[in-house]
Amino acid sequence: MIKTITKQEVQVSDSCNDCGSFVDIGTVIDEQDTQLILQVEGSTAADDAESIINKAKARFDNVNTRLDKTATHLTVFIDFEFTAEKMIFQLENSL
Repeated sequence: MIKTITKQEVQVSDSCNDCGSFVDIGTVIDEQDTQLILQVEGSTAADDAESIINKAKARFDNVNTRLDKTATHLTVFIDFEFTAEKMIFQLENSL
C-alpha cells in the first residue's frame, strides 16, 4: 500500500458562480513544492519503493531520491527539479 504524505496546505476559494471551477493557480501550485514523500507498507514494500524510484529516475533527468526504512514501513523521498515534474509524476502513477 502506498500513501502520499501531503505537506502543502491549500486554501482554495471558489469564486465563480457560473462555472464553479475558478481557482487562482497560485493557490494550488507552489513553485517550491518539489518533494514527493510516499509511505510504502506491506509485504512488497521494498519492491514497490524501488519501482517508484526507478520510474522517477527514468522519467526525469534531475531527480534525487532517498529511502528511509522503519520497522513498519518504507518512506520514499523524491526531489524533483520543478513542481510540474512532481505533478506529472503523480498523475502518471496515480499517486
